[in-house]
Amino acid sequence: MKKLFSLLLIMFPLMVSAQGVALNTEGQDSAYVQSIVGRSQKIVDKLEIKDEVSALSVRNIIANRYFLLNDIYKVRDAKKKAAKDAYTGKAKDLMIEEAEKECSAELYKHHFEFESALSCYLPAEKVEAVKDGMTYNVVKVTYDATLDMIPSLKEEEKVQILAWLKEAREFAMDAENSNKKHGWFGKYKGRINNYLSKRGYDLTKEREEWYKRIEAKKKKK
Repeated sequence: MKKLFSLLLIMFPLMVSAQGVALNTEGQDSAYVQSIVGRSQKIVDKLEIKDEVSALSVRNIIANRYFLLNDIYKVRDAKKKAAKDAYTGKAKDLMIEEAEKECSAELYKHHFEFESALSCYLPAEKVEAVKDGMTYNVVKVTYDATLDMIPSLKEEEKVQILAWLKEAREFAMDAENSNKKHGWFGKYKGRINNYLSKRGYDLTKEREEWYKRIEAKKKKK
């Protein structure tokens, strides 16, 4: 029995790949579906997936993720509106707070499904690329800029900075709009700045010197 179960676990990604993933558009506005499918396809195009079934499945997994997030936030918004219409004062605030908590719980409940689904079709580095595609590539841009600004960073500091940026990305992936996505990165950038300051870096001075180096490079061109 154990051998059979292990074999099924090994075969599961293959079975999923062969079947493909369908686009789940139930209850979604047609214009919204078209927009999300287009956005998802742009991410997939950069992955250079050769197998057509896999490429389509990955696109649908990404699009379905957006649909799911949209549904979760629509439920939250409906509950908040109902609370505002039916209650006042502290009771209203408590109902709104409860709607936010339920939304957060639902997001957490479904968070790890996405990476698991992608991993049936993509290696780890391409799963990372999908996450970056959904979050405007902020991890790489911020990490590269930080290393360029402070060339003297130690290896353990680089590791910590990258870890925090990737943690921010996990929250940003589930955020409801671009402002909220950037907000998560902003929160973690503040944490990184505090960390570096405590490690003895003068960030104002580092930034000024960085700008000077950038200007010097421009003049050489």
